[in-house]
Amino acid sequence: MREIVAVDIGGTHARFAIATVDEGRVIELGEATTLKCSEHASLALAWEAFSRQIGRALPREAGIAVACPVTGDILKMTNNPWIIQPTQLSSRLGLDNFNLVNDFGAVAHAVAQLDASQMQHLCGPEIDLPTEGAITIVGPGTGLGAACLLRRSNKYFVMETEGGHLDFPPLDELEDRILHVLRRRFRRVSAERIVSGPGLTNLYEVIAEIQGLPVTLTDNRALWTKALEGSDTMASAALERFCLSLGAVSGDLALAHGARGVVIGGGLGLRLANSLAHSGFAERFVAKGRFENMMSEMPVKIIMHPQPGLYGAAAAYAEAHS
Repeated sequence: MREIVAVDIGGTHARFAIATVDEGRVIELGEATTLKCSEHASLALAWEAFSRQIGRALPREAGIAVACPVTGDILKMTNNPWIIQPTQLSSRLGLDNFNLVNDFGAVAHAVAQLDASQMQHLCGPEIDLPTEGAITIVGPGTGLGAACLLRRSNKYFVMETEGGHLDFPPLDELEDRILHVLRRRFRRVSAERIVSGPGLTNLYEVIAEIQGLPVTLTDNRALWTKALEGSDTMASAALERFCLSLGAVSGDLALAHGARGVVIGGGLGLRLANSLAHSGFAERFVAKGRFENMMSEMPVKIIMHPQPGLYGAAAAYAEAHS
């Protein structure tokens, strides 16, 4: 057994923990420390801040998950100003070994290694995730993450994707109007412009424009609070549309992956658990025309682990160095 640093870098926060791994598995994940990326100019400075907070030198091995494609010599975060150069991580962070994965690739590793007790049923048949075949992992946070987990003969393989940047698919007249308005802002409207933390603000503002009503909630955090509480009518309408769109996009990704199960994760996955269960998510998920029967036979879960990105970053390192 050995200790490593687990790191999960998103668009808003960087999370750190000390993990213990052995024989390709995570044995223990320590308490998470969450730092705001905006308060630290680089990963190296956040790394040093984590070390100071826990009052000890950090292990010389690390599993690191980042919210951007892991390709090339320079990684530019999609929703974060940090720039990460993989060739310089060893020297700047004092590492002998590290593993770098996409943030939703990390969540896929977590799904592969966590047991069924960490998965809450959302819709479809109330059965465990398949032990053979593909599983789609998708979830909203600062952006919209997506990955595919393939299980074959007691082994698993993770395919990192940028599925959240597929085109937004309008499915009714209101969504046609939403798309029309958002095209004026973004030209190309991806699913992430709707199904993400900032996406709720886009929906709220567009619905207000369509209804001819004033925008009274200008802070995204306050908007999410009101929407989840159900204490503001227009915020609730935006959340209802958000859940419908998440169902549609999740179903599309499952079709594209040839999946036999789906897991909802992301920074908002846990917060949305109750809302999704009482929304039109399930109806939109299965509404795939000639494939409706196939979609209705697919279990959909919400990952309940409080830090799936951190756990997955450690799991990815353990699997790569087993």
